[in-house]
Amino acid sequence: MDGIVVEHIYKSFGRERVLEDISFHIPPGSIYGVVGNNGSGKTVLMKCICGFMRADSGRIFVNEKQIGKDVDFPENIGVIIETPGFLPQLSGYKNLKILASLKATIGKDEIVTAMEQVGLLKAMNKHVSKYSLGMRQRLGIAQAIMENPDVLILDEPFNGLDKNKAEDMRTLFKRLKKEGKAILLASHNSKDISELCDEVMELECNN
Repeated sequence: MDGIVVEHIYKSFGRERVLEDISFHIPPGSIYGVVGNNGSGKTVLMKCICGFMRADSGRIFVNEKQIGKDVDFPENIGVIIETPGFLPQLSGYKNLKILASLKATIGKDEIVTAMEQVGLLKAMNKHVSKYSLGMRQRLGIAQAIMENPDVLILDEPFNGLDKNKAEDMRTLFKRLKKEGKAILLASHNSKDISELCDEVMELECNN
């Protein structure tokens, strides 16, 4: 199955079990929400899907390829996990250009389009050190979408955004859903979850 498939995932750190028998499927063209208090495992789950961590047991597939078996890291995926890190002495555009050069699949036009989609076109040549927290967050979203991935993993993508910018990003994510993206979204904001998500999973702290 395309999209994201998670089958019976378990993950512990020492004696602390963070994820216990987690299973779900996010098909293309849908947004799946994950909610829970700090320490409930939302970020750990996302890192396992991205290949940044290995689950203790279970299987994860992204676009029909098993993570850790067929590929170490999923292909054609856009990610924003925790606070995005950028080089403050460079402009927003140059930061994205450096990141885009790692895969070398897109050029200036795609980078500019992504910055325009998140409302940063006028600030593309401004040093990131001059960006507000919300602007850095939107630059992180631009980085996640600029290569037009099939799958998006978005961990608290609305952090630092004011009401208007958050609404703009919700509109963007709805459009990406219509384009057929499979999106996993974590947010503390109930409006983000209720307005955007087709299904919602709640994780509970086990400690």
